[in-house]
Amino acid sequence: MKRKGFTLIELLIVILILGALAAIAIPRITTSAGTAKTNACMTNVDLLNSQMELYAADHSGVYPELGTLTSDPNYFPDGAPACPFGTAYQMGANHRITPHSH
Repeated sequence: MKRKGFTLIELLIVILILGALAAIAIPRITTSAGTAKTNACMTNVDLLNSQMELYAADHSGVYPELGTLTSDPNYFPDGAPACPFGTAYQMGANHRITPHSH
């Protein structure tokens, strides 16, 4: 009588292959998530700097405080962009926004 199904060796080989694929894929996924956060943060910084310049152009060259800019619905109708790392953006002496070190 012949049984249908997989042998123990076949199951072990499939488990080893799946383990090897997971070992390759998981580090790449976590690296991609970190890269995505960094890119989103830099996009927010670029947006904040663009809006800072626009505000200054609209107000005779006067630059606002960061809180004034981000709370103004004319420049951020959906609210201020948040850093994906959970840190605050800072304004330097040259009126440029920089991310807090991550």
